[in-house]
Amino acid sequence: RLFRAGSKDGSIQEVNVSPCPTQPCLLHKGTSYSINVTFASKIESQGSKARVYGEMLHVDIPFPIPEPDGCKSGIQCPIQKGHSYSYLNKLPVKSEYPSIKLIVKWELVDDQDQMLFCWKIPVQITS
Repeated sequence: RLFRAGSKDGSIQEVNVSPCPTQPCLLHKGTSYSINVTFASKIESQGSKARVYGEMLHVDIPFPIPEPDGCKSGIQCPIQKGHSYSYLNKLPVKSEYPSIKLIVKWELVDDQDQMLFCWKIPVQITS
């Protein structure tokens, strides 16, 4: 059950989180998960930047990712209107994270800080 949140400047075609055979995704500490998002852009943009959050009790906690620059994550920049892109990244689950259930929210924003895409997925962090 993937939640596609509203995106003003792009539309999601496909999201893959692996390995995640069932939801909520079991995220094991000390493991990295692959993220692959195919989206179409409705705008031109020189660059793009990812913001990742853990949503808990309606609070967004920033989730650090090693490479926030979308242009270094499979997207050919500048982004062109009407083109489709494959965004590839990793979600590292640190061993010091608590074992909790939460929702991961992944956003990619353009030069104007508008959403190219935004999606959410329920996860369970486990040792």
